[in-house]
Amino acid sequence: MSFIHDDFLLMGRSARRLYHTFAKDEPILDYHCHLPPKDLAENRRFANLFEIWLEGDHYKWRAMRANGVSEQYCTGEAAPYEKFLAWARTVPHTLRNPLYHWTHLELKRYFGIDELLNESNAKSVWSRANEQLAGEDLRTQGILSKFRVKAVCTTDDPTDDLAHHKAIAASGISTRVYPAYRPDKALNVHLPMAFNVWVDRLAAVSNTHIGSLNDFLDALRKRHDDFHAIGARLSDHGLNHCFGELCTESEAAAIFSRARSGHAASAEEHAAFASFLMLYFGRLDAEKGWTKQLHLGALRNANTRMIRRVGPDTGFDSIGDWPQAQALCAFLDRLEQENALPKTILYNNNPIDNYVFATMIGNFQDGRTPGKIQFGSGWWFLDQKEAMEWQINALSNTGLLSRFIGMLTDSRSFMSYPRHEYFRRTLCNLVGEDIDQGLIPDQDERVGPMIRNICFGNARDYLGLELG
Repeated sequence: MSFIHDDFLLMGRSARRLYHTFAKDEPILDYHCHLPPKDLAENRRFANLFEIWLEGDHYKWRAMRANGVSEQYCTGEAAPYEKFLAWARTVPHTLRNPLYHWTHLELKRYFGIDELLNESNAKSVWSRANEQLAGEDLRTQGILSKFRVKAVCTTDDPTDDLAHHKAIAASGISTRVYPAYRPDKALNVHLPMAFNVWVDRLAAVSNTHIGSLNDFLDALRKRHDDFHAIGARLSDHGLNHCFGELCTESEAAAIFSRARSGHAASAEEHAAFASFLMLYFGRLDAEKGWTKQLHLGALRNANTRMIRRVGPDTGFDSIGDWPQAQALCAFLDRLEQENALPKTILYNNNPIDNYVFATMIGNFQDGRTPGKIQFGSGWWFLDQKEAMEWQINALSNTGLLSRFIGMLTDSRSFMSYPRHEYFRRTLCNLVGEDIDQGLIPDQDERVGPMIRNICFGNARDYLGLELG
């Protein structure tokens, strides 16, 4: 039997029935990813398997480094095939790592290659995949069609002029592609040199003179409006932890003014300013009916020497252990008191906080919008089978799994769409085991619609995006 077979990850009768009947054929709504809009606008054709599979994939780089592979084969100057060969040599060592599953799902779903990748078949796999990459189906827009992706939401800085998104919208592509507003750099008053360069870019793209805090807020609102006009309905924030300090407008204005003059904010001032801005962003989202995403708990850029050498987003990040509950509650509660709490998805990167997040969402449901506050799918180090089960179990035990809006890729790679299949198989296996053990009814009319909705329908109804 092939390793990736029809019933892969499906351990029982009910799991197999749920997946093949209710999950397998649902389309995809990829509401959070890091795909480059430029690649979609240009309908990029990948020259080889390295470009589509290894370029920018820090998951694979981490595994290669752990296997003793030199940096020249990860982010360095080695030739594309040599980098791929280094990965092929690493794959047999990834047993019990989700990379082993993802690698072989991706080879089969994209190229029909049903072999276990290793050094001995690397050249053959490289040649067969490259031959298929020359066709239209595996250009960027063709991939979205192949995997029945109805909409994609990329992750975009407010200073982006959105030119690529405008080009995509005008291209006639059947998949809708929208930006998501991610203003993380607006908080960086503790790094005045970088902050001021960013504020100047914001001033230019918004055609606004930024001489005061009010000017700054106006420019951020203008960009929020511009994102909305092109179809954006989500924002996103990647933070160590939420900010829940109290800060008056006059205090924020003073901190902003000092940062613009080149003076770094103290830790306390940074927390206060960030809290002020996060509340402002929450109000903007609520006004327009957007969904806010909070990605919390990652410890980024841990290896100073390597970050200086190869830059950020290269695989030198880990799970952080900041206290989350009190500040997160204060932030959500302040917006709730103002009747300005938008639909919100909380993503946790530390499994110790799963029940904190799963119970936090119950504090702020409004009795009108089903699942208004969401405990988001397993994120980053937690987007593998075991941690997905932890997230599903925590949500099930404290809330309503049936209102969960499901999986996303959170990826920079166009080879990541089988992660939705991986999630769906994991979901159906977990629920199927409950059926087989008599823990929930063996009734397709009850369970089947829940599975379908978690795969696609809940996200479609919750996010309010216009779909292709």
